Amino acid sequence: MIELIFLDVDGCLTDGKIIYTSNGNFIKEFNVKDGAAIEAWIRLGKKVAIITGRICPCVEKRAQDLKIDLLYQGVKDKLTCAKEILYKLNLNFSQCAAIGDYFNDKNLLENVGLSFKPKDAHKDLKVDIILDHKGGEAAVAEMIEIIIKENSMQQDWDKIWL
Repeated sequence: MIELIFLDVDGCLTDGKIIYTSNGNFIKEFNVKDGAAIEAWIRLGKKVAIITGRICPCVEKRAQDLKIDLLYQGVKDKLTCAKEILYKLNLNFSQCAAIGDYFNDKNLLENVGLSFKPKDAHKDLKVDIILDHKGGEAAVAEMIEIIIKENSMQQDWDKIWL
């Protein structure tokens, strides 16, 4: 049973574009469907961890809005970070799913129980499931819906939306 999902930001929760403003700040765009699915997943008593290589205040704000309390930014070694999270939560990799889009996600994706990549992820990145959606276009929502079905949680999931 999947208890925790690891999320990458750029290319998964977003389309991977980074827009710089004239004062040097940058902007990311998030999909409301991903947000709704993440919130529902958390309401089911499950966990979400964001592990990303960049540091961005807008990612912190998005995590706060979605009540994601496991946020790790500026991470170079996602696998080591994930191991630390699992130790704190007393979970193991077989209880986890992850989504990633590029080779910096490779080690984490190879260790989780169920791995995903968006439709537009690097073609050579090996995962269990290639999603129909692109990053930033509800790929995370699609991932969560697949996990719900594969873990026979559809009844509980449907109750969340009533």
